[in-house]
Amino acid sequence: MTLMDVLVDFARTGRIGPLSCGMSLAEAEDFLGPGRPHPAHILKGPDIDGYPYSWAGLRLSVTQRAVSGIWIDLWPGSTARLPPLVLPDSESFGATVLREELIAALDAAGCRHAVNSTLTFGRQSSLITQPADVCAVFSLPGRDNHVPHRDRHYLDVMHKHTVGA
Repeated sequence: MTLMDVLVDFARTGRIGPLSCGMSLAEAEDFLGPGRPHPAHILKGPDIDGYPYSWAGLRLSVTQRAVSGIWIDLWPGSTARLPPLVLPDSESFGATVLREELIAALDAAGCRHAVNSTLTFGRQSSLITQPADVCAVFSLPGRDNHVPHRDRHYLDVMHKHTVGA
């Protein structure tokens, strides 16, 4: 399985393996192991809403102890990590995904998508997949991104969240 396989499957289904919005944080931690809670959880306790738990490049937003959002964070031009549940047999992976590459992979998989005009402005662009409502956000590289094409958009994050999250 490659990073692109994970991204396309997430875009098509809104799930990453067994992870989905609406499942309990306890269930997610059963699959992933204990996450690293945002400092707000540590300071205010586990009932504070809207702050993420993270596992390397995977974040889960938590509301009322349930997963309300799933995020895959990438840093174009670098090497990143995802938990084995998300990207099996890979300690780390190249986190550089061009917008055109993801769109071609979505098209090849028959995953419908449209421009997300809410998050398309300035130096960034976005698309939303259907019917899973997964959002992909791309941007032009910053000066700290070591990428081959400075004038092309790279994937920064893919996420899904429940209404109100």
